[in-house]
Amino acid sequence: MAEDKKIGRAVKTASEFVAAHGKPARAVVQNVGRTSARVVLVGADGAMGDVVLPDVASAEAVVEAVADLDRHEWDRETTDAVKIGPAHRRRMAGR
Repeated sequence: MAEDKKIGRAVKTASEFVAAHGKPARAVVQNVGRTSARVVLVGADGAMGDVVLPDVASAEAVVEAVADLDRHEWDRETTDAVKIGPAHRRRMAGR
């Protein structure tokens, strides 16, 4: 039951991301060790976001549940679609 709530919240978050950042959006599912999986979201405008779930199956379920969210890998096309601004680069650098 708790896992269903996590998936429901993640679907809501991903749907809001797609609505805010354009269609179609991309999703890259990544295993984050034994405890979780991450869905990296890339909007049509190049914005990047993510949601974290308990496992890869849950992450894949979220991608399937969200309209206009397409599953991708970190290929050249997907990485080229990401537009990272200076503020995000500073945050990634820990500044």
